[in-house]
Amino acid sequence: MRIFTVGGAVRDELLGLPVQDRDYVVVGASPDEMLERGFRQVGKDFPVFLHPETHEEYALARTERKTGHGYKGFAFFASPEVTLEDDLARRDLTINAIARGEDGALIDPYHGIADLGTRVLRHVGPAFGEDPVRILRVARFAARFAGFSVAPETRALMREMVGGGEVDHLVAERVWQELAKGLMEAQPSRMFGVLRECGALARLVPELDRLFGVPQRADYHPEIDTGAHVMMVVDEAARRAYGLPVRYAALLHDLGKALTPPADLPRHPGHEARSVRLVGEVSARLKAPADCRDLALLAARYHGDIHRGAELRPTTIVKLLESADALRRPQRFEQLLEACICDFHGRPGWAEKPYSPPARFRQALEAIRAVDAATVVQQCHDAAQIPTRLHEARTAAVRRLLAPSEQAGKEREQ
Repeated sequence: MRIFTVGGAVRDELLGLPVQDRDYVVVGASPDEMLERGFRQVGKDFPVFLHPETHEEYALARTERKTGHGYKGFAFFASPEVTLEDDLARRDLTINAIARGEDGALIDPYHGIADLGTRVLRHVGPAFGEDPVRILRVARFAARFAGFSVAPETRALMREMVGGGEVDHLVAERVWQELAKGLMEAQPSRMFGVLRECGALARLVPELDRLFGVPQRADYHPEIDTGAHVMMVVDEAARRAYGLPVRYAALLHDLGKALTPPADLPRHPGHEARSVRLVGEVSARLKAPADCRDLALLAARYHGDIHRGAELRPTTIVKLLESADALRRPQRFEQLLEACICDFHGRPGWAEKPYSPPARFRQALEAIRAVDAATVVQQCHDAAQIPTRLHEARTAAVRRLLAPSEQAGKEREQ
């Protein structure tokens, strides 16, 4: 029995990156032998075992055979006769098909080390075309390793897979899993660029794909289209190390612009309402988690109003905060502001431009949270009027808060 470290751990060590998890392949062993050595079997589709002390995963070397569509359409074969080279041949990319023996020696039958040196994402062999998840994985690796390019032959194979309908058989849970991981990488826009180039984005998230080529408002950044703007917004969220819900909201906030009637271009009136509908549809199809879905819906609906925060009257600010449930969910409202910050700065030349609305809304939220709701309720003799009285008290608090700044603005104008 021989044990090898494989996959990402070897790749990241060679790149000088920290190793998060280690995967091991066992060659020349049977399931019974693993159990006799104290390993505990956990794999259902193929033999995977947990080490009795470290609890790390050890998989028996295996081969696979395509039996149907999608990533589940495979039959696996594991036996002591399967070689390390056989096991590495079923892997996606050459840079993930490098192994290290217990003596430290590297085994690299598919030249992954050379591809690490030239910064190329290249598929190992024809088996790549049998699993559509690998299209998503290549795109995700492009987002993680910004200096890497996808090999021309791999791009061609991915386009062929999309044309053959393989991505249409992907289940929503797996698509979401890969997209979510890609959104959390260093440069998420590269993932969507790869998916768009091979045609997979138009199959998986056509609402997003349609944004490319849609003009932006002339007073914002006419040199790029809406799709390019959205990519800048997502990368801004990554640059600021915001969480997944914010990055997802940044990705979908402008979907409605793809449905703007030609006569209304390039200003996109009413795109927020169209975006809300599309965000709901996309989130349902991808089975996005509730926190991501709900924040994306809020960003789609309110990002325009928040951008105009300096122009809004106190009563309008209070209505927005109430409607967005900011009093009960202040942390989520802060995430909404983060998404708007990324939207504002995600424009050419706007990275350092001042953006004041978040501070204004944070101050307004603190002001209305300081309102003594219990006293307002006690003083209201008609229960039906309580919401109105609370809104009036909150509006008065915000008006008092904003009065000095508004007066200062008027004096500057004079």
